[in-house]
Amino acid sequence: MGRAPCCEKMGLNRGPWTPEEDQILISFIHKHGHSNWRALPKQAGLLRCGKSCRLRWMNYLKPDIKRGNFTKEEEDAIISLHQILGN
Repeated sequence: MGRAPCCEKMGLNRGPWTPEEDQILISFIHKHGHSNWRALPKQAGLLRCGKSCRLRWMNYLKPDIKRGNFTKEEEDAIISLHQILGN
């Protein structure tokens, strides 16, 4: 009863993603979107669970992810808000 286990016990890949898997995920999402993460791996032909695909997309592959250091304005805003709100 309940949901199937995520990546364990189902013959799915675990561990680091390969560049080929990244490209398959990127291509599939650009073509079809990402409305159902649980069904996406099977539709895209990936041996990963939906949660793994979602996390990979949201944290590493999504085009609008901002990387790098904080700008001076962002740093000032953080310091100002920390002084007001604390930890």
